[in-house]
Amino acid sequence: MEQPEQPQQPEPSARPERPGPAAPRAEGAGPFTTRVTWALPEGGTAVWESRPARRRGLLAVRVPGGGAVRHARADEVSVARLRRLNTVASVAFVLGGALFAAGASVAQFGSGDATTSAVIYFVGGLCFNTGGYVTLLQVINAPRHVAGGAGALVTRRWRWWRYEPMRVDWLSAFVLFAGTLVFAVNLLDSFLQGLSVQQVNRLIWTPDVIGCVLFLVSGHLGFVEVCHGSPRVLPRDLGWWIVAVNQLGSVLFMVSALAAFTKPSTGSLVNADIANWGTITGALCFSVGGVLQLFERP
Repeated sequence: MEQPEQPQQPEPSARPERPGPAAPRAEGAGPFTTRVTWALPEGGTAVWESRPARRRGLLAVRVPGGGAVRHARADEVSVARLRRLNTVASVAFVLGGALFAAGASVAQFGSGDATTSAVIYFVGGLCFNTGGYVTLLQVINAPRHVAGGAGALVTRRWRWWRYEPMRVDWLSAFVLFAGTLVFAVNLLDSFLQGLSVQQVNRLIWTPDVIGCVLFLVSGHLGFVEVCHGSPRVLPRDLGWWIVAVNQLGSVLFMVSALAAFTKPSTGSLVNADIANWGTITGALCFSVGGVLQLFERP
């Protein structure tokens, strides 16, 4: 016996789900994130970029409706901290570059003996050590962002050291500092007397080349940070110019180092003029970069 057909119940009207906030959009190169864009709870978007945030304590905020962009600044604690660190690092690189140029000039123009040049180089190297470490402190103690939260930068407690190898700014600053320490080995060994050609190349020339390589790697990572992984020229970006000038200095330092190799067959340098002039011009690039950095402050 057939059962009577049950009347179908009307389906409830489909209620559209309320869209949630879009996921933050990250940009960069490889494992490194250099820019993050996210929607703000009250509308609009916030954009965090690595270098402006850590150097100037700034975060870009676009108001709802695609209007004008304003910059949210970190609190006064972070701003004062960034200003002090930026000034110390800038002055250290200006002095370090000037002293390296002076040391190479003494060697090139014969206005002093080898010991005089070595002393000038050594003092300049201490300035580079200071600038390298303070640059690392800038990264470690920079205000941080919270993607998906309010458009603001958060100040953290002061630290003298932090291990963050997955941050491109940290890695660039750490490699730079490591390069200055390797240069210090080269400068200390230059005071040694009575070395053979093989010892000169091993104790003085090899650390020099390693330090130059580390400077070049640091500069490359600096370009990754400011260009977000896409090589390009940014003539209106002060940060790009600072990285470019310093990288030019690193290239000239490498040219100088290669020309300073002592040939075992003759006991003389490959080319003393190129070695000295490469150091002079490269060091002046770092001095110019230090002056430019004075203007990249909160």
